[in-house]
Amino acid sequence: MATGPGPGVAGPGGPGPGTTVTEEARNRTFGPLYSRNAKAVISRGLMATWRSNWLVMLSGFFEPVLFLIAMGVGLGSIVGAVQGPDGTEISYAAYIAPALLAVSAMNGAVYDSTWNVFFKMNFAKLYQGMLYTSLGPLDVAFGEIFLALLRGLLYATGFTAVMGLMGLISTPWALLMIPASVLIAFGFASMGMAITSFLKTFQQMDWINFFMLPMFLFSATFYPLSVYPQYIQWLIQAMPLWHGVELLRQISVGVFTPATAIHIGYYLVMTALGMLLTTMRLRKLFLK
Repeated sequence: MATGPGPGVAGPGGPGPGTTVTEEARNRTFGPLYSRNAKAVISRGLMATWRSNWLVMLSGFFEPVLFLIAMGVGLGSIVGAVQGPDGTEISYAAYIAPALLAVSAMNGAVYDSTWNVFFKMNFAKLYQGMLYTSLGPLDVAFGEIFLALLRGLLYATGFTAVMGLMGLISTPWALLMIPASVLIAFGFASMGMAITSFLKTFQQMDWINFFMLPMFLFSATFYPLSVYPQYIQWLIQAMPLWHGVELLRQISVGVFTPATAIHIGYYLVMTALGMLLTTMRLRKLFLK
């Protein structure tokens, strides 16, 4: 009686007889790291989001909008005009709107790449199942981070549209805030997933919020960096959110300086380090 391939053994067109999927993965050009099939992870994530998580994603869009209305319109009527990145006076709402967009990109990316990943990794055991197939850790990292970027893109597009409706966009250059927000989300998502791979308990996950809250409050979102003492300014400038706030604030008025390249370079380095660390951690955890 004819029999098909046994459990874990590839069928016709796959590796030779007796070769398991995991062994085949280790023999690829990039070894077990990458099978060029991140789309499988993305498809699964989109399906799960549509069925059970879409309301959470929708609610995340309204948080920066409510901040903009409460602080930009409410408090802005008391503050009046402030100095923009190019030295000209702009409304307080126009001053904080790009900063809130950077915060929104950070929050969406961090949520998807920390709590979401933490549950999949430690409770659902989803990544273990994925890596028992031909998928490699880089496929998983690309797939999960792409989902976080998609969320950031949706938030950025919607928030920019709200800014336009409120009359807070004064130059076509402001549309570049959308891809810039995706870059910000990319940096936070890749680093967030890397950090989460080291955390094992809910108590440890609270450290993420412990770090994000002061970074938000002291990121020069609601007032300029110059209000702080010099040593506090150095600390703020070392944190990633400040670079995102300054980058989007410059783009919103069409002002580009050498500092713009520094802000972009900061996120490119952050993204590369995060992707590298994420891949190494997933390989160490699940491909022993």
